[in-house]
Amino acid sequence: MELDPQEMTPVINRIKRAQGQLAGVLRMLEEGRECEDVVTQLAAVSRALDRAGFAIVATGLQQCLTTGDGLDSLDAKKMEKLFLSLA
Repeated sequence: MELDPQEMTPVINRIKRAQGQLAGVLRMLEEGRECEDVVTQLAAVSRALDRAGFAIVATGLQQCLTTGDGLDSLDAKKMEKLFLSLA
């Protein structure tokens, strides 16, 4: 299943923000910042990427259900596997 790039715009934006946050984490490490600050920012990056992944899976499920083909067992298993890979 291919994802519609227009529907992925919010996900793309979220990943771009996470990319900026990750660059910030690298900068913090290079500057020798406090451990707590670095870990807090790293956790924020991780949450942003998780949310992006869940949004991609949710969009995929929605596309499967609205295309008229329905969600067959193979697609359901694939989507479940993708969903669980984010957990």
